[in-house]
Amino acid sequence: MIIAGTVALVVLLVQRMNSAARGVAAGVSTELALRQPPGTRIGQIAPLEGRLAVWVERPDGARILLVDPQAGKISGEIRLGE
Repeated sequence: MIIAGTVALVVLLVQRMNSAARGVAAGVSTELALRQPPGTRIGQIAPLEGRLAVWVERPDGARILLVDPQAGKISGEIRLGE
């Protein structure tokens, strides 16, 4: 049991290190300005199929910005409460 558990732990660690290395290699560093009005706050950020979903709270209402980090631009917007 101890040997099987140790082997499973090593395999899991190697898999996680490989996936982290792929993410760093694939994620080219980019700068992105969301260009939102003054008073806007970022509420939350979540990954979404190669994009980022960024919840922003603006003075005129909340919305979700769909950001393409590879292209360095906002690819879509979902307005809430309209």
